Amino acid sequence: MAGLDELMMHLLSLEHAGWRSLCNGTASAFYGELMTDDALTVLANGEVMTRDQVVQALDGAPSWSDYSIDAPRLVHVDPDVAALVYIGSGRRDGAVPFVGAMSSVYRHLDGRWRLALYQQTARP
Repeated sequence: MAGLDELMMHLLSLEHAGWRSLCNGTASAFYGELMTDDALTVLANGEVMTRDQVVQALDGAPSWSDYSIDAPRLVHVDPDVAALVYIGSGRRDGAVPFVGAMSSVYRHLDGRWRLALYQQTARP
C-alpha cells in the first residue's frame, strides 16, 4: 500500500504543479513537457484537443488567480498506467469560478509519469 500512497502523492504533486502553471502563466511550456505526444484533453464543453492544440491554446491564455484540488482518488490500472480523479476548482479574477470533476490518466514513460488523457466535467 505504501507504493500506492507514494504514487498518489507524486501524481497529486504533478496536478498541483499544473495548476500552479495555469496561475503563473507557464502552462503552455509545462503541459507541452508533461503530456505524451499522443495525449488528448476533453474539456467540459465537449471539445477534444490534441497536445499541440492544448499547448497553443495555453500560450498567452489568461491566468487563474487560485485553485483547489479536493477529494482525490487514485485508480491504479497497471504498473505503468494510473488515473487521478478529483474535484478541481479554479477562479480567474472577475469571473465565475469553474468547478469540475477532473480525471488525469498518466503513463509511465522513459522513467517518468506523463499525462496521456485529461478530462473535465463541469459541476454546478
